[in-house]
Amino acid sequence: MSVTIHQFACLSDNYGFLVRDDATGLAACVDTPDAEAILAELAKLGWKLDLILNTHWHPDHAGGNAAIKAATGATVVGPAEVERLSPVDRKVAGGDSVRLGETTFEVIESGGHTLGHIAFHDAADQVAFVGDTLFALGCGRLFEGTPAQMWDSLSRLTALPDDTAVYCAHEYTASNARFALSVDASPELKARAEAIFAARERGEWTVPTTIGLEKATNPFLRAPVLKPGMAPHEAFGAVRAAKDAFKG
Repeated sequence: MSVTIHQFACLSDNYGFLVRDDATGLAACVDTPDAEAILAELAKLGWKLDLILNTHWHPDHAGGNAAIKAATGATVVGPAEVERLSPVDRKVAGGDSVRLGETTFEVIESGGHTLGHIAFHDAADQVAFVGDTLFALGCGRLFEGTPAQMWDSLSRLTALPDDTAVYCAHEYTASNARFALSVDASPELKARAEAIFAARERGEWTVPTTIGLEKATNPFLRAPVLKPGMAPHEAFGAVRAAKDAFKG
């Protein structure tokens, strides 16, 4: 059992992801930030799209659903909140599972950025598509949820094995690193930030990351260490508020 993941940049800072079940040749796209770009990549690869997997309802994640479904006939799978933009063929929530050929994605509840946000985890291949919940050295803004909800969601993700590859939806890592350095002086973070800045200067991507790397250096996941004496979700909320106000 295995999958092939094709990643590409689109819009101003989004990533598109196409996932192919190698046993059957069926493919899925994770979110639909740019319908034209996704259809062009499918044509280039010669892949047959079977599923559209949405993590949440925001237009840069589900805005291309209608055009891609019309072009491919793919089944739209996602949280009920996606229907704010377009119909969903199968509504899923945390605890459900989705099959792509012989590959199984477990659905993980990851609300906070939006209330119904979900992630898709392929345990056999040790990959997770996390939308806007967890970023390399960051996490999503709390547009709809609370710090407690987001902390619970991040805790579910960090319970995955450390070597799980994490595919987050945006290239925000350099900006996240600048903030991280303002709240955390750990040598591990400094070394990682230097590598990130150098990689971005070379035009290289910083996604995917891993659960283990984020646990070691992401200030949002390290919030209880950075804010001792506070409840974990309160510590997280304090770090998130600091990021929201950060101008660096």
